[in-house]
Amino acid sequence: MSMIILVAAMLAILLVGFVAAAAIGKQQQQRERVMAVITRGKGSLVPGAREETKDKQLAKQRAAISRKLTEAGKEREKKKDNVTIREMMTQAGLEAPMAHFWAASVALAVVTFVLLKLMTAWPGIAVVFATFIAFLGLPRLVLKRMATRRQKRFLEELPDALDGCVRLLQAGMPMSEAIAMVSREFTGPLREEMLKIYDNQKIGVPLGQAAFETAKRVPLTEVHMFATALQIQSETGSSLSEVLSNLSNVIRARFRLKRKIQALSSEAKASAGIIGSLPPLVGLGLFLASPNYMDPLIHTDKGHWMLVGCGMWMSCGILVMKQMINFRI
Repeated sequence: MSMIILVAAMLAILLVGFVAAAAIGKQQQQRERVMAVITRGKGSLVPGAREETKDKQLAKQRAAISRKLTEAGKEREKKKDNVTIREMMTQAGLEAPMAHFWAASVALAVVTFVLLKLMTAWPGIAVVFATFIAFLGLPRLVLKRMATRRQKRFLEELPDALDGCVRLLQAGMPMSEAIAMVSREFTGPLREEMLKIYDNQKIGVPLGQAAFETAKRVPLTEVHMFATALQIQSETGSSLSEVLSNLSNVIRARFRLKRKIQALSSEAKASAGIIGSLPPLVGLGLFLASPNYMDPLIHTDKGHWMLVGCGMWMSCGILVMKQMINFRI
């Protein structure tokens, strides 16, 4: 029994170390992407000024955007590991009370516990582990996936919305009317967030501050850049249309690069899927061909422990393969 506990502890330590290394790498990549976007400024910000004045204005604005994005990035990194359930629900677009989340978690844990008890005699530690995952792990994973899906839909429509705002700004309309147009013409998460910005601006909240509130609900680098551009424009009066146009071009370029990487990595993903599915498929084939051959694995305690160990090692292998083929842009 002590050997089993030791092996489980070693697996847990390895898994925690792997997750921590992946998180640190992700933060470093995101920081590099932000700095790369900041340093690629193009065009003039003050039409008609001398070249030297243009360069100074561009340098000042780039430095201000860099400073604000760095501060926002540090704040996000501090809060990243301490995201509350309420914030996760807000990012997922759920306005329900937290009591509903905890009620659903308890119901899922109870159903998992009852199903495992009604099935074959699983080890007690496996039942407790599965119930714990159903209570705390699975609901949070569902919220995270919902938030990720919502952010993806928001980002897919953001370049078109920015282009629409640029055209209205070039026609002489204020930014508040451009945001109102986006809230009328678009649907989904983009419409919801732009409508909140417009409503907050109508009741007296500065436009930049309202955009930063949206960046909290949609924690994407592009949204923070959009909010920073609005804030800088309100402070310095620079050319907002050119900044939004550059941001739209950057987002579209990232989409093209992401699709290219997905096409190039499709073979590796297919290989990983085949490798990960082979052990369960082989086990199912053996069970269908000769059920008696699999009885020691299914109907004995030693077989149950072996299944649990195989499941843990398979999970670690799948996580490693996922990190190896998961390229982030």
